[in-house]
Amino acid sequence: MARKGVGARIARALLLAAAAFVVVTALAVLALRWVDPWTSAVMLESRLEARQEGLKSYRVRYRWIDASRMSPACARAVVAAEDQLFAEHSGFDFEAIRKAAEHNARSKRVRGASTISQQVAKNLFLWRGRSWVRKGFEVWFTVLIEALWPKERILEVYLNIAEFGRGVYGVEAAARTFWGKSASRLTRAEAATLAAVLPNPRRLRATAPSPYVQRRRDWILRQMSYLETPAATDGVPRVREAR
Repeated sequence: MARKGVGARIARALLLAAAAFVVVTALAVLALRWVDPWTSAVMLESRLEARQEGLKSYRVRYRWIDASRMSPACARAVVAAEDQLFAEHSGFDFEAIRKAAEHNARSKRVRGASTISQQVAKNLFLWRGRSWVRKGFEVWFTVLIEALWPKERILEVYLNIAEFGRGVYGVEAAARTFWGKSASRLTRAEAATLAAVLPNPRRLRATAPSPYVQRRRDWILRQMSYLETPAATDGVPRVREAR
């Protein structure tokens, strides 16, 4: 009987902990539908890494800008580069996941299949690295974000917290750091260059683009021509026609 009592108390405690986690995370995500985040998990982790490495000159460049003040090319470039079905899916691109799994099974070079929604989830709330635990949290936060935020808010947050260079987060900080102007004045080519460095912003440079970045930028510019931003989508680019 004593063992059954202990087991019941443990089960009850676990159930309460799970319920508390669901409520707290859901409320946090819901609040961020309207409240602009002042930092992110990735920014905090980067600060900690820099401190551990003794990089006293390191600082985070982060400056929020509303989507309405960004150059329209910013949204179009990242959607073209990262997630062309962003307007259509519900947080996960299962066809891209299947293709990535097939590629990774036969190649040592790992290919990701994260949507913009998934990237917002892990950049805003989670730590770097690969593990099934982290992936589980990523799925949970992605579901919450898609359920509680409109697509335009997801894209707005992504454009503000994505890393475009070491310590440079968001298109406004990137535009001012790299070109000395606001993201509202970015050209199509500049926006495409920023999107081109997203796969590895700590190694790839927007201001001194390597041949790889230049090729990727040119590909993104071509892909941008296949996207449109109908008024009904509130600034969310979507595929205009079959390629």
